[in-house]
Amino acid sequence: MERKKWTSGIFNWTFFGVLLVGLILINIIASFIYFRYDATADKRYTLSEGTELYLKDTSNFSNRIFLKIYLEGNLPAEVQRFRNSIEDKLKEFKQFAGSRLEYEFVDPMAGSEGDQRELFEELYNKGRGIVPAEIAFMKDGAQTQMMLWPGAKIEYSGRTDGYVQFLPGTPQGKYYTLNAHFESQIENSINNLEYMLVSALRRTTQKIKPRIAFLQGHGELEFKNTQRIRSLISPYYQIEDIDLKDSIDALKGVKGLIIARPTKNFSDKDKYLIDQFLMDGGRLMCFLDKLYLNEDTLHKTGISHSTRYELNLDKMLFDYGLKINDNYVIDVRCAPKLIPASRQKLIPWFFDVAASPTSHPIARNLDPVMLRFTSEVQFVGNHENIAPILTSSTNSSVTGLAPLVSLAFPLNYGQNPMLVPDPEDESNKVCLAGLVEGSFESHYKNRIVDAFINNPAIKYHEKSVREGKVLVVGNGRFIQNDYDSTIQKGQVLYRPKALNGLRFDKTMAQMEGMQPIVYGNQEFFQNLVDYMMGDHSVLDLRSKQIDINTIDKEAVKVQANTYKWLNMAGPSLLVLALAFLFFYLRKRKYVRSERVEEKIK
Repeated sequence: MERKKWTSGIFNWTFFGVLLVGLILINIIASFIYFRYDATADKRYTLSEGTELYLKDTSNFSNRIFLKIYLEGNLPAEVQRFRNSIEDKLKEFKQFAGSRLEYEFVDPMAGSEGDQRELFEELYNKGRGIVPAEIAFMKDGAQTQMMLWPGAKIEYSGRTDGYVQFLPGTPQGKYYTLNAHFESQIENSINNLEYMLVSALRRTTQKIKPRIAFLQGHGELEFKNTQRIRSLISPYYQIEDIDLKDSIDALKGVKGLIIARPTKNFSDKDKYLIDQFLMDGGRLMCFLDKLYLNEDTLHKTGISHSTRYELNLDKMLFDYGLKINDNYVIDVRCAPKLIPASRQKLIPWFFDVAASPTSHPIARNLDPVMLRFTSEVQFVGNHENIAPILTSSTNSSVTGLAPLVSLAFPLNYGQNPMLVPDPEDESNKVCLAGLVEGSFESHYKNRIVDAFINNPAIKYHEKSVREGKVLVVGNGRFIQNDYDSTIQKGQVLYRPKALNGLRFDKTMAQMEGMQPIVYGNQEFFQNLVDYMMGDHSVLDLRSKQIDINTIDKEAVKVQANTYKWLNMAGPSLLVLALAFLFFYLRKRKYVRSERVEEKIK
């Protein structure tokens, strides 16, 4: 019997030793391998396909990128969680970028006060680097304040080439408190980490910026009217203004051409240059208002006529497969309008359409796009590669040609407006932005004399020599910003207003009985330009749908006590249940042993 106990003891200790060594080996191996499984329904912790392709492609960056993240040290739990999320994301990046991407977490509070001051000045970089954030929180029963530098410095090819800001900074004298709002800010930043990092890497490593030209000379929007949208794309593209002036080489080297709300007639020579730009593989982006409406007259008298802009572009766009009608689209899914003199102060203004994004990569998963006084876009001809980008809702319609607009118009439809007989019918949707891509035939095919065609300086192409793209939005004012002006050293400087008719900053519009609407104009324009220019690296990121599941407050009120008792009693009951189970198994084991011994005796 003693020999059996001795043998059993050796077996138990051997099994324990093997198990211990196995666990140690597993942990050592796991420290060199990064793996996690994304069980979320919206795959918020899975890198997008565009990110993976960008990181794998050595042509995007062949030299090493080094990130110094200044979130280290004795951090509050909420900030520490954010710091760990950044590290997890960078570990995922390294799986595809390998040794071309390295990172380090740095404690900015380490060292002497002089060292800290010098580092802070370097990081802030006169407002062009990382903006600090002050936070206030309770520690050991007293309120403590801490300065965070929630960003990273990016070094590429041995020099500092950029910064990335993970959390918004705070104005001097202001600070965050560790409350629900700050936790929400951290949650949003965690969800946007992939986009922030890829955008920063893209800015840092971009070798050549493709050229995008804003066309001038036909009453288009000027620099002061388009500062906001230029600032969105200028980190990635070379932006310039071009007046064709009948110059054959005016668009030479330009990849993208933006026609932003022209108001004057296009000459045949200018149209020819645009046509040949497209035949050579150019990317044509047209934001056009077909009608002019005097809104001052509308607000003053309550009624105003609309008149046509004679742009002389219709036939050319028709040959490319697109047509803009001389009407306005009206939609129940719209923004409200304030009418001070009216009994009903806020009315649903059907002409301010909250356009519905389609499943196309440009618009997929975006918030509605605000288009004020927009026209219908139609596809014509036999082009194969066509795609609607934005549409109205199913409860929408169109006006007649060059309509009369009245402030009283929405009041005729009552509390539950129905603009069409069947407001659920999908066929009611009206296209507001359309895309045609592929090969095109020249608008000037069979329209110009042989002497002009045979001129070697003209370099006329009857059809596309490279695949091109044409995108038309039946609204030009949506890319226009209001602006302020100031005079410095005798020079007039312009800056876009923070809140303007462009509605680029995500704003909320709410009326009684209506759900709030968040507009996605900014992401839409960025996606549009990236897609047209052939850069898909961040398209999926901007349109990635992250579902934030809010707490049901009513359910919390009803079931709060149940969950409190469950949280308090559950662990104790589990421990007691396990104790009884082990006691029962132990008793059973020894009772069986005693019975065996009795039989042996």
